[in-house]
Amino acid sequence: MKLLVYIWLASFGLLGLVSGSNYRMLCQAMSIATPGIDENLSDFEKAVQIIKKYEGMHQPKHWPLVGYGHKVLPGETFSRTKALSQEKAEEILRKDLLKNCAVFRSYGADSLILGVLAYNIGSGKVLKSTVAKKLKEGERDLYDLYVSYSKYKGKTNSQLKRRRIEEFESLFIKELPSNNSIDPNIEIQETQTVKTEE
Repeated sequence: MKLLVYIWLASFGLLGLVSGSNYRMLCQAMSIATPGIDENLSDFEKAVQIIKKYEGMHQPKHWPLVGYGHKVLPGETFSRTKALSQEKAEEILRKDLLKNCAVFRSYGADSLILGVLAYNIGSGKVLKSTVAKKLKEGERDLYDLYVSYSKYKGKTNSQLKRRRIEEFESLFIKELPSNNSIDPNIEIQETQTVKTEE
């Protein structure tokens, strides 16, 4: 039954009959949770799961992308003929996401959502984006603006739109604490320490 509801919502969303904010309200009213993401995970781990879901595991035919969307940099020695193991791909994803979050450290608790967007479109574009500008100004009503970063070759891409909706719904902090001193990198470092000790 839930599958039919998802199909119904997606079809209306694709047809433009349900705007971004109305789509969100419909999902909330129907108590539809983000499928496949454990709500008990830390926000950083939710971000990792969302990125994995939408990037998928890249194969040698996707070169110069490896793992979950890592672009091979000069000096890196990844194989052109063999895919990374899932463990190595997740390690690189976490490292890349940490780097992106660090770029936006001055945004406090919003550094994670900006880092996730940067993982897909690049930190340079995010730094110049209206989303970053509005967050800097203290604006919190950003759903439609954030979801609008779902274009490919000038046209809205339904897969990117679903990704933006899931990122926003799972990771955006609607109301920040009065001092906005939450630094997701603290949580991230603790998560990294736990992961490496296993």
